[in-house]
Amino acid sequence: MLLPSSLRHLSPAVPSLPSFSHHRLYNPKPLPILPCFQFFPKPLLRIRAIDAAQPYDYESRMASRFHNSDKLKIAIVGFGNFGQFLAKTIVRQGHTVLSHSRVDHSDAARKLGVSFFSDPDDLAEEHPEVILLCTSIISTESVLRSLPLQRLKRNTLVVDVLSVKEFPKSLMLELLPPDFDVICSHPMFGPESGAKGWNELFFVYEKVRIGSDESRVSRCEKFLSIFEREGCRMVEMSCVDHDRYAAESQFITHTVGRVLNMLMLESTPINTKGYETLLDLVKNTAADSFDLYYGLFMYNKNAMEMIERLDLAFGALKQQLFGRLHDMVRKQLFGNGEKLQTLPENPPQNGASFALTTYLEATRFQDLSSTYDIKATKLEKNSKLKIAVVGFGNFGQFLAKTIVKQGHTVLAYSRSDYSDVAEEMGISYFSDMDDLCEEHPEVVLLCTSILSTEKVLRSLPFRRLKRNTLFVDVLSVKEFPRNLFLQILPPDFDILCTHPMFGPESGKNGWNDLSFVYDKVRVGNEESRAFRCNCFLDIFSSEGCRMVEMSCYDHDRHAAGSQFITHTMGRVLEKLSLSSTPINTKGYNTLLDLVSNTSGDSFDLYYGLFMYNANSMEQLERLDLAFEALKKQLFGRLHDVLRKQLFENTDGIIDAQEDLKIMPYQIGTAALSFSDSRDLR
Repeated sequence: MLLPSSLRHLSPAVPSLPSFSHHRLYNPKPLPILPCFQFFPKPLLRIRAIDAAQPYDYESRMASRFHNSDKLKIAIVGFGNFGQFLAKTIVRQGHTVLSHSRVDHSDAARKLGVSFFSDPDDLAEEHPEVILLCTSIISTESVLRSLPLQRLKRNTLVVDVLSVKEFPKSLMLELLPPDFDVICSHPMFGPESGAKGWNELFFVYEKVRIGSDESRVSRCEKFLSIFEREGCRMVEMSCVDHDRYAAESQFITHTVGRVLNMLMLESTPINTKGYETLLDLVKNTAADSFDLYYGLFMYNKNAMEMIERLDLAFGALKQQLFGRLHDMVRKQLFGNGEKLQTLPENPPQNGASFALTTYLEATRFQDLSSTYDIKATKLEKNSKLKIAVVGFGNFGQFLAKTIVKQGHTVLAYSRSDYSDVAEEMGISYFSDMDDLCEEHPEVVLLCTSILSTEKVLRSLPFRRLKRNTLFVDVLSVKEFPRNLFLQILPPDFDILCTHPMFGPESGKNGWNDLSFVYDKVRVGNEESRAFRCNCFLDIFSSEGCRMVEMSCYDHDRHAAGSQFITHTMGRVLEKLSLSSTPINTKGYNTLLDLVSNTSGDSFDLYYGLFMYNANSMEQLERLDLAFEALKKQLFGRLHDVLRKQLFENTDGIIDAQEDLKIMPYQIGTAALSFSDSRDLR
């Protein structure tokens, strides 16, 4: 059947309609002649589109145009590690990417689907809509000056991604034509921290100069949407504010990471959570070049203040440690005339070891073994123990809570009155040590501070205890209590030196997978005594602790490299009064968490780690040398820059003054600080 003659002129290529087997679809009667808008108003377009000799898919074409209108042609200048990192995501989003770099990265570009240009003029003649500067901070000016700006479109958008912002902002406003749009941005992540995606990572930007034309405003938004679509936390912030916050967060983070990297820290069998975060920090910062770190220092006017504050904080912490150490030795030397006779003739060079040796030698231990019957009392085959917690402070209560939960009987004693706390926990509290010992606990668990351990141990009425009582300590150092136990306790008493490498903060959500280190220093051969020791250890293993049997010597060697360094960095950073910023990096959050976890501990605990671990002095000296070496690197390069400006340029001081216009702070101030540095005087 043919279409009515009045409609034929609308579709000259329409074929005859089929007449077989589809009669129900068509009206066999002659069609009335009607205007086209009454007869088939909408399907006309469909018939024409389907049956035309050259089909035209209107909806697909419109969708394609809409899709392409959302895409940009972006030229990445500086196609190194970071440039390629950004290009991967930009290409995946469908944008056209061109690239240029002084080094030939054509192979890498080809793999990413990016056009590589070795000649910047060729790149410019492609008229990219956006120039994305991914150069290093140090080379930014020379690269920007080398670009053939006259070959680009007159309103090209130029974006930088440097880690400092005031410097590139001033540079681009000075060197770029006034019609060029400018965005200063900082993706606060990189190939390492952004390897698993950019979701919830910060992208900081300032729209420095954007034309009022709708097309230019739209182009700016399209570029920013690249990062917004990936889930970045978009922060619009002035370049001045960015550099102020970045000096506190990013620069301090990189400084700490580089200092720790110089210590060549390694994982130990007894890593704490805090130490593992420091290892991760080193890993994330060590991959960056020194040029990047130097740029953070050189081109952020706030960085000098931060490194001076860090230096002062470290100096103040050392003064605290050595000041207390000096007071202790002074009291031993001059506080009691009798103690002068006990000084060793050839004291060791290590300050902490010397003080510790003096402290132990100053007191003569009495041999109490003759007052005891060596016959052991057998422990009944019962997995539940009667445990006396001596030192019922914060940590003692923390352990007692889990011990009671497991069904053991707990007694408690402390110099301070914690009877109300003990009652709430279902624990018997004793204010008299004799009363406690007369209850014949099977285990005496010392939860005292390191500094008070000897005094508390000597005050215990051993005669009122069973003759084979098991003594356990939980101090953060191990050789010191081991030697103390062996010298003071009767020979029939069993000794177990332990270190739960967690506390009320790190263990508040359970002890699963947290390290518990122990050394069975002296456990009798009787089956009941071995059984009792294992029952005590089972308190921790049943909670999921990682049970690590290790000698006290090895513990202290590993702990000095991990625990002492962790606490030292935490306390140095605490003195800086660091606070959260609107643009925290993952590394900076790590440092804030470290401060939070270490600042809760008393200075006595930290001082004990230093004073009673023979390896701590060496670690402190290594940390001091590493920090000094890093400062020497920074100020040494700064000195080289100033020297070249003053003596090697033909125009001498004139060139130096010109460069000072671009420098974000006065080199003279930095050079003065350099000349005052202890290591370079």
